[in-house]
Amino acid sequence: MTEKQIIILVAFGAYMLMMILIGALSSKNKNNEDYFLGGRGLGSWTAALSAQASDMSGWLLMGLPGAIYLAGTGEVWIAIGLFIGTVLNWYLVARRLRKYTIVANNSLTIPSFFENRFHDKKGILKIAASLIIIVFFAVYTASAFSSGAKLFANVFGSADNADTMYLIGLTIASVVILVYTFMGGFKAVCYTDFVQGILMLIAILAVPIIAYVGITGDYGSVTASLSAKGVADPAGYLSLMKDSEGNPITAVSIISNLGWALGYFGMPHILIRFMAIKSDAEVKKSRVIAIVWVILSLGAASLLGVFARGFLAEVLDGTNSETVFIKTILQIFDGNFVLIFIGGIFLCGILAAIMSTADSQLLVTASAVSEDMYKGAINKKASEKNALLVGKIAVVAVAIVAYIIALDPNSSIMGLVSNAWAGFGAAFGPVVLLSLFWKRFNLPGAVAGMATGAAFVIFWDYIKIGGETLGSSTGLYSLVIGFFLAALVAVVVTLCTKAPSKEITDDFEKVNTVEI
Repeated sequence: MTEKQIIILVAFGAYMLMMILIGALSSKNKNNEDYFLGGRGLGSWTAALSAQASDMSGWLLMGLPGAIYLAGTGEVWIAIGLFIGTVLNWYLVARRLRKYTIVANNSLTIPSFFENRFHDKKGILKIAASLIIIVFFAVYTASAFSSGAKLFANVFGSADNADTMYLIGLTIASVVILVYTFMGGFKAVCYTDFVQGILMLIAILAVPIIAYVGITGDYGSVTASLSAKGVADPAGYLSLMKDSEGNPITAVSIISNLGWALGYFGMPHILIRFMAIKSDAEVKKSRVIAIVWVILSLGAASLLGVFARGFLAEVLDGTNSETVFIKTILQIFDGNFVLIFIGGIFLCGILAAIMSTADSQLLVTASAVSEDMYKGAINKKASEKNALLVGKIAVVAVAIVAYIIALDPNSSIMGLVSNAWAGFGAAFGPVVLLSLFWKRFNLPGAVAGMATGAAFVIFWDYIKIGGETLGSSTGLYSLVIGFFLAALVAVVVTLCTKAPSKEITDDFEKVNTVEI
């Protein structure tokens, strides 16, 4: 291992130890509400940065810049869609979901909220929601583990040992995330996410600025640097309506990318932050902080993809384009000990992005298994201690499954995130919105909508017809069709079945008037 790699490893080690220390200091949990929801005591800054850090994951610093690096600013439509989704989620969902989960028997999880919202005594909706969470979060968590593995492989590996370093990185990232999530629960996750959200923002703002200064110093302009690095049509590369080859961006591509906005309404690891905010006043502060953070981070990540194309000495292809942030930092921060160590801290921004999402997903999965499946259906008389133990075992089990999924070093971070995002958005998104805002919405409609959304995404993205999936043959993102199809089925089934009881509609009306 070279001196540079050792210095960066020291920075990584210091950062990981700090996260474990935060987990240890947050380990005093009296009951499941403390472990899974932090006692509903999050302040505005912690709630905002925790929600957004857990949202963005490793794809913010790897997947998104890599996609733009390859195809040009036509890929920015994804960032625009995510910005729209963030704003709508904070303004439409956050405040009402927080209040409704308290009115609905103090629901601690999204599945339990569904059960309490519809007074589902058989637990059908809760079990279905829990199974969906387990399946799609295993894939989503795998994307975070894969990001960590690729980081280690690129920083500490070589052509001779890349696969070995990928495996080592995958193991280290998985173990560290497991340790502090296992110990501290929701508070540990939120406090670490707060720190990680700040670090992510500093890293993603600083690196493209430095790269831009380097470009203008060497080439005079971004356009000139792109031409020098082999971009055939720099004007097209910099256009929202063209790709790197100067071809027009299709309507299907724009719709698919903007469709990412729909996923926010169904993301359990984001929605759970809304439920945990201390008060209505804190919700209003949180959404301002969160929206500003998203504007800065998505804008900077998009600029990084563009600037790196003209800045990097080497030209990356499709197999390693997701390492663009790593390569840029390694090229910028080279020389003396101080520069290399600063570069190591900036690379920890990727660790921050990875950890802040994976820990949240593991915790939500644990709550689904412990609170919703075990205590809610299997053993309703289970003690708080036993239920908490089951939840912690679930954290380990899901992490192992995600680890196995991520073992393939050629797996695409963007692809894994895309599939999980579509699954949650289509299955939960319409049900969440209709639950919050439609008084007539009933249990059969919720079950039908959830099942339709999940089944459609699996069919569209995984079932091959004529040798390829409908997603690959049409180019249309499964979430776009799945979301609206699930919503349509939910509405039709609701209107064709019995209206909800007065007890259920009274809860709905209470949310409109109660101040909590």
